Amino acid sequence: MLGPSGHVDTFCRDNLPAAANWPDLINLPTYPDHVNAGVELSNALVAAGHGDRIALRGAEDVYTYGELAVWSDRIAQRLVDDLSLVSGNRVMVFGANTPALVAHWLGVFKAGGVVVAAMPMLRAGELCEIISKAAVSHVVCDARLVGEIDAAVAMSGRRISVLSFDARGREGGTGEADREPPRPAVAAPTGRDDVALIAFTSGSTGNPKAAMHFHRDILSMADGYARDVLAMSADDICIGTPPVAFAYGFCGLVAYPLRNAACAVLRDDLSVDALPQAIAHHRATVLFSGPTAYRKMLATGLSGANQSSLRVAVSAGETLTAQTQDAWTDAVRVPILDAIGSTEMLSFFLTNRIGDSIAGTTGRPVEGYEVRIVDEAMRTLPRNTRGRLAVRGLTGCRYLADGRQEETVRDGWTLTGDIFLEDDDGRFHCFGRADDIILSAGYNIAGAEVEAALASHAAVQECAVIGVPDDERGQIVEAVVVLNAGWHADDATAESLQAHTKEEIAPYKYPRSIRFADVLPKTPSGKIQRFRLRPSEDAASASGAA
Repeated sequence: MLGPSGHVDTFCRDNLPAAANWPDLINLPTYPDHVNAGVELSNALVAAGHGDRIALRGAEDVYTYGELAVWSDRIAQRLVDDLSLVSGNRVMVFGANTPALVAHWLGVFKAGGVVVAAMPMLRAGELCEIISKAAVSHVVCDARLVGEIDAAVAMSGRRISVLSFDARGREGGTGEADREPPRPAVAAPTGRDDVALIAFTSGSTGNPKAAMHFHRDILSMADGYARDVLAMSADDICIGTPPVAFAYGFCGLVAYPLRNAACAVLRDDLSVDALPQAIAHHRATVLFSGPTAYRKMLATGLSGANQSSLRVAVSAGETLTAQTQDAWTDAVRVPILDAIGSTEMLSFFLTNRIGDSIAGTTGRPVEGYEVRIVDEAMRTLPRNTRGRLAVRGLTGCRYLADGRQEETVRDGWTLTGDIFLEDDDGRFHCFGRADDIILSAGYNIAGAEVEAALASHAAVQECAVIGVPDDERGQIVEAVVVLNAGWHADDATAESLQAHTKEEIAPYKYPRSIRFADVLPKTPSGKIQRFRLRPSEDAASASGAA
């Protein structure tokens, strides 16, 4: 049963899935009928005595919780007074990771708007699709990206109000952002079950979906994982590479720290190469990134930077191999926690923990979540049996007007699309996406398992494994490999990789075909787009697949 709504524009509630296809939500914390995530992530911290504590660090400036509250209040006021936003309107927020971007997210929440997150790497055609699907009425945009927005708005044919800002918060035509209190402003009385965020999936399978999350979802996942697993406190400084527009980035660099009076580093110049020095400079304690970034940092010797301030690193987006986890732990002496979440669930639901982390596994359920391994009929499978990962808990999948809701949520459980098994100790092991399982000569082969074996070879910087058609076997395993410096893309290297794989895993799983590439195709959030590596007919079907 949904609580009362504060939305005047009812588009989001009107386009929620049918009640029969809703996920079961369990273990929910109690929140008031009316709550606003923007207020809870800024003004509430000021009221709790944290007003003078630093909330956000940029490339040049820092902002206290008091300044962030005032800043986001002013943005909310401008959206309502000058741009006629009414609660429930969808507002695309488009920009790189900066304090200004976060302030505008919070301002949209406070005004009662629904943030439609857009990756800063997207181009006009992609933005137009998001604008159309979410029926966007307003855009809040980094001034450097206005050209793409103007083109997307023109393509959409919609009447859209655009507010631009620069990295330091200067709004288009209004001069330097004022940190003095604005005119008295009251945040919109949004319901705890009003949609606050529309997050589009990253497109790793070719056809993004729009997941809708409530104000209470933002709070419950920050009250869950950040406290249960990371023990986050006001002493923490969070840093990382995921874009805020990606659910992982929003959680790690906005919701987790701001809910817990901690500090987040938001820098649009933060490349993987610059990350070690930035960690040292800001004395960061919690790092959020992905396996590719961790491998690259290890390969460059962490640039000689002092990483002693770190107390924990989190890895998500792709499976963290045992080799990478062990190498990081040996080099940095800081635990690295493999975790899995999704845009549909908003936050993590399976994770390793500090002091309870086994390399090559994804750990145990986050507090508040239940996880099962099921077959196609939703029957729970015995331990040590591979099957589909099903989750329920504090959050769940609600697609915006999308028929794929029925496939993703069954019997109240969200099916993530991943293949896992649960071992005798209750730890979960990932074997890749369900659509990455390769059927070859009667054998089911998990692409992720072959990738992990290949990744342990000294030649491999990164790789992706796919199934390709074969007249004799139905499919064969093919590996697309990016080589480390000093290795040659030739038959001798391919044979070495094949022999190595046969030694690491069952020989029938080895890649019978190996291709070399300079780079692997990835989503803006860093996930490998394996469908783009498959033969053209497979790629075409994947781009339109359910």
